[in-house]
Parts: sequence; C-alpha cells; structure tokens
Amino acid sequence: MFKNFRFFFIQILFISFSICSQELPPINVYYTKDYGGENQNWGISQSDKGFIYVANNKGLLEFNGASWQLYETPNETIVRSVKAYKEKIFTGFYMGFGFWERNDIGKLQYISIVKNQNIKMLEDEQIWSIVEIDGFMLFKSLQRIYLYNLESRAVKFIDVENRINSLSKVDEVIYFHEKQRGLFKIENGAAKLVSNHEIVKDNFIVEVFKKDDKLLVLTQKNGFYYLENEGPIKWKTALDNLLTSKTVYSVRQLEDKGFAIGTISDGLIYLKENGELNYQINQNSGLINNTVLSVMEDSQKNIWLGLDNGIVCINNTSPFKMSNKNTDFLGTIYTSIVYEDNIYFGTNQGLFYRGVNSDNDFEFVENTQGQVWSLKEIDNQLFCGHDSGTFIIKGKQAESIFRNQGTWEILKINENTIIQGCYEGLYVLKKQDSKWKLSHKIKGFRNSSKMIELADNNRIFVNHEYKGVFKLTLDKDYKEVTKIDLEKSLEKGIHSSILKYQNEILYANKKGVYIYDKELDSFKKDSIYSKLVSEDSFISANLVNNSSTNKLWSFSLDHIKYLSPGKLSNQPEINKIAISETIAKAASGYENIINIGNEIYLIGTSDGYIKVDLKNLTETANFKVHINEVHSFVTDLPRNNLKLSENASLDYNNNNLEFYYSVSNFNKILTTKYQYQLEGFNKTWSAPLESNSILFKNLQHGSYTLKVRAIIGDIPSSNEASYTFKINKPWYISNPLIVFYILLSIFALYSVHIASKRYYKKQKEELLEKTRKESELKELETSQEIIKLNNDKLRSDIESKNRELATSTMSIIKKNEFLNSIKTELVSEGKDSIHKVVKIIDKNLNNTDDWKMFQEAFNNADKNFLKKIKTKHPQLTPNDLRLCAYLRLNLSSKEIAPLLNISPRSVEVKRYRLRKKMDLDHEANLTNYIIEV
Repeated sequence: MFKNFRFFFIQILFISFSICSQELPPINVYYTKDYGGENQNWGISQSDKGFIYVANNKGLLEFNGASWQLYETPNETIVRSVKAYKEKIFTGFYMGFGFWERNDIGKLQYISIVKNQNIKMLEDEQIWSIVEIDGFMLFKSLQRIYLYNLESRAVKFIDVENRINSLSKVDEVIYFHEKQRGLFKIENGAAKLVSNHEIVKDNFIVEVFKKDDKLLVLTQKNGFYYLENEGPIKWKTALDNLLTSKTVYSVRQLEDKGFAIGTISDGLIYLKENGELNYQINQNSGLINNTVLSVMEDSQKNIWLGLDNGIVCINNTSPFKMSNKNTDFLGTIYTSIVYEDNIYFGTNQGLFYRGVNSDNDFEFVENTQGQVWSLKEIDNQLFCGHDSGTFIIKGKQAESIFRNQGTWEILKINENTIIQGCYEGLYVLKKQDSKWKLSHKIKGFRNSSKMIELADNNRIFVNHEYKGVFKLTLDKDYKEVTKIDLEKSLEKGIHSSILKYQNEILYANKKGVYIYDKELDSFKKDSIYSKLVSEDSFISANLVNNSSTNKLWSFSLDHIKYLSPGKLSNQPEINKIAISETIAKAASGYENIINIGNEIYLIGTSDGYIKVDLKNLTETANFKVHINEVHSFVTDLPRNNLKLSENASLDYNNNNLEFYYSVSNFNKILTTKYQYQLEGFNKTWSAPLESNSILFKNLQHGSYTLKVRAIIGDIPSSNEASYTFKINKPWYISNPLIVFYILLSIFALYSVHIASKRYYKKQKEELLEKTRKESELKELETSQEIIKLNNDKLRSDIESKNRELATSTMSIIKKNEFLNSIKTELVSEGKDSIHKVVKIIDKNLNNTDDWKMFQEAFNNADKNFLKKIKTKHPQLTPNDLRLCAYLRLNLSSKEIAPLLNISPRSVEVKRYRLRKKMDLDHEANLTNYIIEV
C-alpha cells in the first residue's frame, strides 16, 4: 500500500512540472548575509583588476573574488548606478554622483563631482545609469544627462522635456530614449533625433543594440524591433510570446552576440544570437529572486545578475552544466547507462530514463520504485540490479526475473549463464527459450557480493570492502563453491573496487591500483594506473570503465581523472579535471559516468547529475593575484592599515601582521587556493590553502617580503604578488645603541682586562710574598732545626767531652794517687815495700773501672755495637765483648795484649776461641766481620 502510494506520488510530481528539463551552467548565489548589504542591487560593473562592483541599496559593494566590502554612500542613500573605468569607480545616487579612488592602504575613498564642480542638481534627482565614451563619463538621471570631461573635469548637461528611459552605447555612439518623444543620439554634446515613430515613442525602450548592421531595440513589453528607414520592424523570435508576456527590466548583449534579458517576474532569459532560447533561469531553477534589476558580462564571460534580493553569477561558458533539481526529480544517482538512445539513471528513488538528445523531463520506469544498484547491457538486453531483485528493462517497462533478494551486480559467464552478486551470496540465471530465468543459488558462499569479476571459466573474484577479495573456485556446473581463498596480495579497503579493463582485472583501494597476474595468480601494484587514485583527497577508489570511449574514470574530492590509451604509444594517458570540493559528488563507492556522444559525459551525483563537455575543457584564463590589505597591530590593540604603495617600516612591538589577498575567479566548479612564502621567515612555500588571508604573530626584527600566488584547479596564477616590509629593531638594540654597546663592551672588556691584570698581578705578588714568607719560614724552621740538631750535637759533644774530661780527670787523679801511693810506699818501706808496690801495680792493671770508662766511651763513639754483637752471639762473655770492642777499633794482637794485661800469644788464643764461639768459617776474617756488624 505504502509503496504504491509512493510510486503514485513520484509520478504525479514528475507530471506536474511544465518546464522542460534543462542542464544549466553552474550558478554562484550571494545572499545579503554574504555581501553585507541590503536586498536590491541596481547596477554591476567590473574593473581592470577583475574586481566586481555592485550598486546596492546600502552603498557600493566590492567583490575581489574572495571577500565582499561595503562602502556606504556619503549621504547614506541608495546607489543606483556604477561604472568601473581604469582606476576609478564612478557611482550615481540620490542628489549626487562622483567616483571612488583607492588610497594607499587599499580602501576606496569617495570624491564628489557634484560638490567639486558646484553642480546644482534638480530636486529629488537620482543617477540611474553611467556610460563612458571618448574621455567623457555620462551620468543619466530621469530628467537630464550630465557629461563629465575626465581630463578637464568640466561638466555640462543635456536637458529633456520628458523622462529619460534608457542610455545606451552602440559602436561609440550614445543613444537615449525619451518618453513620448523617441530615440535620440548625442552628437557634439547635443541631442539629435534618430526615430520618433509611434512604436518608438509609445514603448519603453530598455536597450539599443547593433545587429546585422541595423539598430535593434528591446522594448519593455513588446519584444525586439529593428529600426529601419521605413520604420520599426518586429524581430520575430521563437520567444515572442514569452517576451510579450513578461516585463523586461534589464538586458545585456553578450560577447557571443546572444542576449541576457532580465525580467521583473520571471528571472533571466538567455537568447542565442538567432533568437532561440538557450536557457531560462528563474526561482524554480536556481535564482533566489525572479526580479533581475541589472545584468553584466565579466571578462571571464560570466553573467552577473543584480536581483531584487541578492546577487547571482552564472558561469555561462563553463563546460559543466547542472541538472535542474526542481524539474529533474531524480534523487541520488547510483548507476547510469546509455541504452537504445536512451539515458537511464538508477537512483534511490527508482529507475528513470530520457532520450539522449531530448530536453524532456526524465520519466519514471514503472515498477522500479526503490533503490537501483546496477545497470548492465547483456545480449542487447538491459538488466537492472535492484533492492527488490533483478529486472529486464524494455523502454519504460520493467520485467522482474528475480525477486529472492537484492541484486548488486550482474556478470555474464557464457551465452547461457549469468551470475548475480546478491545480498547473501551468488545466484545463477540460465537462458531458457530465449528468456533468462533463475536457475539456482551457488552453495558454499553466503557473503554479500557487491562487486564480482570473472577470473577464468570457474574462478570468480568477489570484493568485500570489510573482508577483502575472495577468490572462489566453482564446480563445472556453477552449483557449488569448491574452494574459497582470501587474496593475500591485496588489502581490504572501504570504497574499493574490482573490475575488468582492456582484458585486465584491476583492483583499486586507497593505496593504488593493482593488476592481476594470471601466471603468478596474484595482484601487483601498477604505477601508472595508481595515479588515478589520489590518497590525499580520497573519497573513493571505485573505478568506472566507460566502454564506449575506452576511458577509465576515477573520482576524488577535488578532481575527476580519466585514463585513456596512448595515441602514439602503449603508454596510457591520465587527464585531470579540476572540480570544486563544494560541488555535489556521487554517493561514495557508487560513482558513475556515461558518454552521450561527441565527448559529452553525464556524471551522476547525490542530487542529480553534472554534464561535462570535454571539448570545451580549456585551461583557466590568465588571472592575477592581488594583495588587497595589510594590517599591523600591537597585541591586544586596534589594527592599523598599512600603505600598499610603499614598503612599511614598523616599530618592534608592532610586529603582528595580517595580509588579505584575492583572485578574481568566479568559477563555481574551480576552487581557488593560495600559497604564501614569507622571505626572512619561511624557506619554502606553504601548502595550498583556501583561506585568502594569513596572520603572522610576534615577528622578529628584520626585513621581510611576503610572496603570494594562487592556484585555480591546477593552474597557477600568472604572477606572484609581493609586499616588502621591515620590522625595526627595538630601541635598546638600535644602531646608535649598538655602537654604544660595542664601545661600552670594549671599555668593559678593557676595564675587566686591566682589573684582571691588576688582580692577577696583585695575586701573583701576594702569592710570591706568601711563598717568600713560607720559604723564609721554612728556611727559619730548617735553620732552627739545624741549630737544634747542632745544639743537640754540641750538647752531646759537650756531655761526651765532659764525661771524657771527668774520666780523664779521675784517671789522672787515680794515677796520681797510684803514683803517690807507690812513692809513699817506696819512701816509707824501703826495700821491703817492692813486693807491696808490685801488688798495687797489679791491682791497678786489673782495675775494671778502666774498662767501664772505655766501654762508656766506646758506646758513645759506636752506639749499640756491643748490644748488636751480644744479640747475634748471646754466648759471648764480658771478656769476649771487650776483645770484640778492641778488634772493632782495628787494633792488632800486639796492641791488645797490654790492654788485657796478657801476652800477644794469649791474645791469639782468645781470638781463636772467639771465632769458634761466633762459628765463623776458617776463611772468614774475624776483624772484618766485627767491623761490618
């Protein structure tokens, strides 16, 4: 029930359109919020720089291709007319006219001709049109025409009796139409009648043209007339009824000699030179308002319309045409084909068709409501893969041959066999009695089979975006999958595709295009084909094989590419068609394109289709990039506009700069991008950006040059705009201060050097003094030590001498006592005393005191000898030690005998015994041994 109602609604909707289907050129629409003015736009003109100027209710609008700028009129009235001429923009408005000139900072400033020339205008007078000729600028109000000499600045005027309807320039002649009086021309500054025929007087003449060497006038409500000697003659066109039923407000003859006619209530009518309709655009087909107040053709052959509400730019000569969404109610196109001179579009609404060369609306194919996935011609029959199954299409009829489930793709295996890729696997259709019928489902594979391709008789590739490419081996009857392999040489990928092109099986994903090698049974990436896929602007890797032209198409975010066989070699050629990112694209993964003959293609999109004529694809005309404004500012403070005519020199804290630039590109299909390089800051060009401004913050002091270039599509601008500026050093590093800093540094270094020299000299002196004192102190200490040692030695010597002296004294005393006792004995006893004297002598000879005195003196001379010899030979007796002492003095036996009071022979005996006690060898010398101890 619901489906039938939906189908009925679609049919009624399509039947309800009375306007024929049109493919219209791309249209740029600018709303009041875009340009910042008010609704009505009375006149349009273009300057030599390519900027667009519009007479708006709120003032003068300037459009540089990137941004709009509003300049309000001095008396805050409506600007009714505008004319760009050389460096000046002339405008006319209520009780005034003059021109705008650009100042040093890139802004327009108004200069009033009325005020400077002391012109007294009529009451409530407004300037409705402006024309330039032979060094004069003509300003037309409803009551008079002002002639302003551009060189002398003198002004004169032409008064009329009635209202002036129009002012036209034809072949360097000025014509104007005066109500109820006729058509005049201006010669030598005066009006001269051209025609006062009733038709001319009674009709409102909107504009005058030259056609077939005759004057041609367009009336407001009665169409065209030729002005001939015998009177006006109607120029009959196929659109007379249309023109006589509409009110014409504005018109412009275009460079192709056609006529762009603006109406009050039905938009724009574009007539060809021969009077046939090229196209009509109104609110039903792209305009935002049906009242066209002004028409202008720019240098790029775009048609500009000033509307009662908004501004429109029509890319009249674009090789692209857009379907009329209001008349061609198609929805999103998923697949397309040309079959039997008909165009078929499979959409999410159903299947639609129209004749290839027809301008009629697309018609709905009955019983196909719903999602259409694929269209394929097999054996001169058109198959349709549908959400509801499979149909064979005959004209506007659809015959269902398969309804089990949705059908993605249809692939012919042989003359009698078709395999379908369906939602849940593969199905086989067989031809029976010249009709295709469902045979069976292929067992063993249940995956969704959106894209299928035949590898050989019994092997099929199935591309699954989320699982990869399946390589299926079927039995000979195509009833069962005997083997399933997942192709390892490929990576799965969203919006990937598999197809056959020139007998090669291709697989494409985001990373490139791969070709199947039958011998190796695997895929290899191909460098040429991979150029079709743009990874940086990727939207889909769905390749479309347009078999009728042998082209292979791919689609990216900002380009359409196609590969075609090389003309003079086997190397294929890849061509690129730039297309704006804002233009509607097809549903990703379902891109489609068909050729309708003569290099004209239709591309299905998400809201209709685009028509492109490859023959008219030419490189973008030369265009220039302009730097329009430069702002500098201190952080958190208002911005300053810098002069564009001279290099700027900025204070150091004023080091934030913003640049605005533009290109006069009004092509809706092509995207304008900009690159910049700030020499002194950047070494390379920036990446292409759509923004028409760049901000640099906190730049260091130095000289800079900003260079800007533009890219439209893939074509660079013919110039590089540049702006040079300098950021001065801060005051604390200015040149005088730098010199001062250098001198100060030199002085400081010199001072430091002197101070350092003095410091180190003083330190050296102190060190030397300290060293000297330490040396003296050490010398003193050494001297004191030596003195102390000397004193100790002297003290020791004194003590030794004292002891020796005492010993000697005591010896003398004892010897004296000894002698006295001998003397006494001899005197007192006489002869009897001899024996007694002998005993006294013997006693004194054996006196141990002499030995003790000798031992003490010997120890003083040779300390510790007796201890050492006693330690080494503990068995020695005191007499042995005494003999050792005498031997150490190197005394002979003869010298030792008196000391021991024995004979020399006895000394020898003692020496022999001593050797035995010391256990010396026979060869060892006793004296040497004792001396060396």
